[in-house]
Amino acid sequence: MRILFLNPVGILGGAERALVDLLACLRTQEPALSLHLIAGTDGPLVETARGLGVEARVLALPDRLSALGDSGLREQGRAGLFRFAREVAPTPLLLARYGLDLRRAVRDAVPDLLHSNGIKTHLLSAATTGLPIPRVWHVHDFLGERPLVRRALSGLHHLASAAIANSQAVGNDARTVLRNVPVHVVPNGVDVERFSPAVGDSARTVLGNSVPTGEERSSPDMGDGAWLDALAGLPPAPPGTLRVGLVATYARWKGHDVFLEAAALLTRQAPSLPVRFYLVGAPLYRTAGSQFTDAELRERVERHGLTGRVGFVPFQPEPARVYRALDVFVHASTRREPFGLTIAEALACGRAAVISKSSGAAEALRDGEDVLAIEPGDANTLAAALRRLLEDAALRDTLGRAARHTAVRRFSRERYARDILQVYRSLVSARGHS
Repeated sequence: MRILFLNPVGILGGAERALVDLLACLRTQEPALSLHLIAGTDGPLVETARGLGVEARVLALPDRLSALGDSGLREQGRAGLFRFAREVAPTPLLLARYGLDLRRAVRDAVPDLLHSNGIKTHLLSAATTGLPIPRVWHVHDFLGERPLVRRALSGLHHLASAAIANSQAVGNDARTVLRNVPVHVVPNGVDVERFSPAVGDSARTVLGNSVPTGEERSSPDMGDGAWLDALAGLPPAPPGTLRVGLVATYARWKGHDVFLEAAALLTRQAPSLPVRFYLVGAPLYRTAGSQFTDAELRERVERHGLTGRVGFVPFQPEPARVYRALDVFVHASTRREPFGLTIAEALACGRAAVISKSSGAAEALRDGEDVLAIEPGDANTLAAALRRLLEDAALRDTLGRAARHTAVRRFSRERYARDILQVYRSLVSARGHS
């Protein structure tokens, strides 16, 4: 079976990390598969895919198309709408040219199945109209919350043979937009061997896995906490310092502002608590108006009186060691999140976590048993949950053990790849009998 994957970008965001895990497991589970990738921009996704034996190439999206999106409309109201209208006006010719190039590339690849991994490539599927191949749209977003995307994909739904949704909530939303397209819910998976507790962590011991991974064997002598401090440009923390981190792109809805407000509240309420806070990530995407800038976040740190207590850690393409360096992981998205891959990664590393109830990953988790789950966007509730965890080492340990166990059982990438491969086979088989 020849499978061609389309991805709008070459960076390694959440959807791209999920794609890499899928590619790696498909390679292992079905070595005879012929895997191909076309990405709209160059970057580490392309290099990583090639390292997995995937035939990967870049079909560069023009800058204007790459930066186009309606994410900023939710944040900017009427001004965002006018800006979008100005940006979209010159794009029809660019779309037509790119569509022709994409159609030619897809036709030349002669795939048995086309897997689109992002909204832009779902939309660009129109360029492949008439090519006799099943098309799978992998839905990582709430389509119904994006006004322009909702209308466009609703009109193109006949192109999709099936859709894969990364959570039940996303699946329900996709069904309202894509009408009669079959939607399969397949929660994301992660590599639970790479994302695993550090040697000696109770969460690792409880599962009987005390063998260091390759990453751990090759790590420098510097401890994970000191390593994280160095990445953040902070001096080494005093012994006993607890570390709390938010790992996310700088998208405005990821809750960096709520996290910093909660950090300020906690600092005022418990000034003697030895704690540092970390923002790990960067403004990775090119869609205008949808992200915090580094300067904006640093200004908030200063305004909250947190200078020296908050570290900024650059985006880490291999974040497992970041999670291990944290005592508490925070997911603070202010609106419902399709899945939240960082949640699965942090839990697999055996970290105690405070997460938003509105994340798709929360569907598989139990408040008070695997994680502490809170309502989104409430800095007071987040500060209270953090204080509870930071002042109770036994609770952190209990949650970390349960988190690791649940991640192995529910979020392994092997399960993820098996479920998706089943969708592929059903579509290719149906095509062969049509």
